[in-house]
Amino acid sequence: MRVVETALLLPGQGLEGDRWRGAATGGRQVTLIAAEHCAAIAACLGLEAAAPERLRRNLVTAGLNLLALKGRQFRIGEVLLEHSGECHPCSRMEEEFGPGGYNAVRGHGGITARVIAGGTIRLGDPVARA
Repeated sequence: MRVVETALLLPGQGLEGDRWRGAATGGRQVTLIAAEHCAAIAACLGLEAAAPERLRRNLVTAGLNLLALKGRQFRIGEVLLEHSGECHPCSRMEEEFGPGGYNAVRGHGGITARVIAGGTIRLGDPVARA
């Protein structure tokens, strides 16, 4: 996982260079998590912080209830995305955070989305309903 300030999102694929890019018909082309959920996960685990890259999500938002986007299209910068589901934790959370990692992420894992119209996103781009 790398933290970057700009990223190219490709329609029907996801982030350019992401080895876990989704299939054109799949719903898991991009994953998003709220910074507030990272704080909740850290608190649950008794950690000072839970860095977003440890959670293996593509994009981090702040001040937005991602679940409110259910069934909707939304924009980040010039990119049009469509909510496709919740992003549930995987068994790697136990490896990453130790015992209890999986349960700490349950309900706080963020969402998955499809890339409808691609383009470049930048750190600080707003998220808006389309």
